[in-house]
Order: sequence, then structure tokens, then C-alpha cells
Amino acid sequence: MRRYWFHPEDKQENKIHLRGDLFHHVVEVCRQIVGSRFEMLTVGGQAYFVELQEVGKKQAIAVILENRQVLGLKKPYIHLAVSVPRFAKMDTIVEKAVELGVYELHPFVSDFSFVRKVDYRLQGKFPRWQRIVQGATQQSGRGNLMSLAEPVVLEELLDNFKCRTRAVGLFPYEGEALQHLRQALDLLKGDKADEIWIFVGSEGGYSRREVQLFESFSLEPVTLGSQVLRVETACLALVSILKYEWDLMN
Repeated sequence: MRRYWFHPEDKQENKIHLRGDLFHHVVEVCRQIVGSRFEMLTVGGQAYFVELQEVGKKQAIAVILENRQVLGLKKPYIHLAVSVPRFAKMDTIVEKAVELGVYELHPFVSDFSFVRKVDYRLQGKFPRWQRIVQGATQQSGRGNLMSLAEPVVLEELLDNFKCRTRAVGLFPYEGEALQHLRQALDLLKGDKADEIWIFVGSEGGYSRREVQLFESFSLEPVTLGSQVLRVETACLALVSILKYEWDLMN
């Protein structure tokens, strides 16, 4: 069933008003017509089963037929931390992370990231990524919005990770690493954690200084094999593997 996100202020009594981008997506893109039934969601996991009652040139009205509660994601939650690559690639990563059920996406800057400090260019992309999250959520029928953390430097990101009492991490590294992915996954499974964090480097990978920084946080480098993956490929592959290994596919 189709799901669409709306702002709480657009609900008036038992009706929801569709305007602007939401109207465009529901009526003009998805071709919903009078009599169409679908779910509309808002923050907090509240969902409404609605029927499209009126369709005008610039707005539509859906009448609420039933209140519903949407189930959240299963644990362990997947946290995807990405050293910011070129912005077009980051757009793709945001979209696919939503579709694959990532709980929270953490953009960060590192020694070799496309943007090497949290400046106006990076902060200016944040609203765009939020719009991508909402659009991908509607397209995929996901029942909750993926959380999008504010961009930070690597050191601050690792401090945040360390404060999580029931979190484990996976540090994939394109350089020399003694631990293979299979070994790392078996060790992580033994921890019964609530969160799994993946730290993916950008096109330039990680510096030796950063490898030592990860190791100081008890995150040993893990090899994904002899082939070097693009950053967006690594994100999709790792999230998919974690979902399969922890039975999060349903």
C-alpha cells in the first residue's frame, strides 16, 4: 500500500489537506484519484488510512477512515556513518539508506573526504538530504523517517559512538587488515547489541592517522576482499549484508 508523509498542521479534524510538493507527488506523480485509498503518516509513528475525497488543480483533500499505528524498525538498528563523498554520490547514499532500512545516517568529514571541514557547503546540503529522506520514504513505503544526524568531524563522531552503551562498530578498510568480514560479523553477533555502526570512508579512503584513531576506539580495520569498492557500493553492500545476517529483511 502507498504511504505518504504529511505535516501535522495539514490535518484538520478528520481531513488531511494535500498541498505543494505533497499534492504533486500524490496526484501528479502517483496518479491517485478521487476514491483512491492509501496511508498517510506523520511524526511519532501515527498513521491514517484515508480516501481521496476531492482533487483540485493545486490541492486535494483526503478523509480519514481509520487510525493506524506503524511498527518501528527491528533491532539492532543500523547506523551508517559516511565520510562525505562528492555530493551527487551522497544524494544516492541517502536515498538508498532509506530504502534499505538504515535507522540513522551520520555524515562526517575526514582527512580525505570531499569536504574536509563542516562549512557552509556541507551545511547547505542538509535540507536537500532531508527532502531526499522524505521522498525516498514515500517511494519505498517505509513506515518511519530515517534519522539524519548533523555533519561532524570524525573525532566527534567516534566520541558519540563511544557513548552508546549497547553499540558495536564495523570499520571496513581498503588497506591492510588482518580481520576478514566474516570474522568480524561473527564477533559482532556475540555482543547482542542494540545498534550496529558502519564507518565507510569516502573516495580517498582513510589516512594512517585515522586508522590509528579507529584502533584507539577498539575498532579494528576489516577487509572486504581484494577489490576496492566505491563508497556508494560499499554502503549498499554492507547494509544489505547486515540486514541478512541479523534477519532484518522482513
